[in-house]
Amino acid sequence: MADSDTPRLPGLLPDAIHDAVKPGTALLRLETTGERGGILDGAWWPRSRDIGAELPGLITALTEHLGPITRVGLDASAWEELPTRLIIEDRVVRIDSFPVGDDTVLITRGENDHFALLVVPPDATPDAARAAMARSVQAGNITRAEQILIDTGSTPRT
Repeated sequence: MADSDTPRLPGLLPDAIHDAVKPGTALLRLETTGERGGILDGAWWPRSRDIGAELPGLITALTEHLGPITRVGLDASAWEELPTRLIIEDRVVRIDSFPVGDDTVLITRGENDHFALLVVPPDATPDAARAAMARSVQAGNITRAEQILIDTGSTPRT
C-alpha cells in the first residue's frame, strides 16, 4: 500500500507541529465525532497569557471550522488583562470573564451553541501539550480539564 493510500487517523497532531509554532498561533483540535458526547470539544495551546495576542488566532481558526464566533468565556485569573470585547476580522467578539479556575475556554457560536476547549498552559512542554490535547478530543471523554492537565504533566509550573 502506498503512503498516500494509508488511512490517516483523524485528530492526531503530527509530531513536527510544534516546530512551526510561533507566539500567537492557535494549536487547535476539535473532536471529530458528530454527537459531541465528551465533556470537552477540543483543546487550545496558547503561547502566552496575553489574550489580545492569543485570542485572534484562536477565533480565526475556529471561525474557519465553525462559522462566526460571538462570545468567549475565560477564567479571569488565568489571563493578564481581559477586555470586554475584541474586534477580530471586523467582527466584535464579546469576552466574559469569571474567576472559575477550570482550565477551559467556552466558545459561543450564534446565540446559544457552546464549545468547551481545554486550555493547555503556555509553559507546558510539547510532549505534555500533545498528550493533553489528544486526550481531550477522545470520543466520549469524561475526564475534566484539570485532571487531564494533571495526568499529562501539563499543569502550570510554580
